[in-house]
Amino acid sequence: MDKKILSFLGLAQRSGNLVTGEDTCQHYIKKGNIYLVVIAEDASENTKKKFQDMCKYRNIRCVIYGKREDLSHAVGKLNRAVYGMKDAAFAKKIYDLIRESMGDSNSLGGE
Repeated sequence: MDKKILSFLGLAQRSGNLVTGEDTCQHYIKKGNIYLVVIAEDASENTKKKFQDMCKYRNIRCVIYGKREDLSHAVGKLNRAVYGMKDAAFAKKIYDLIRESMGDSNSLGGE
């Protein structure tokens, strides 16, 4: 897992531009305040499908990336599987870093 991505997630959390957890992310997505959703690879299939569908419907970028434990540790939270980026610049930077680390993999969605 790329440490630069984890660092940016932590920075986004400290700056108030990141929301975490399924309920909170769902609320912000429905309000239209999210630019990127990151879902942990080890989230349940139901959670992945739910957020991928929600993001696709609203044309929000959605990425499946990283392990729940690593992502949670990076933002200082416990056991979070879903992360929503409230700032467009942070969202673009993190999305680009993930694309780069994954080699433009097809697991990226919402473009």
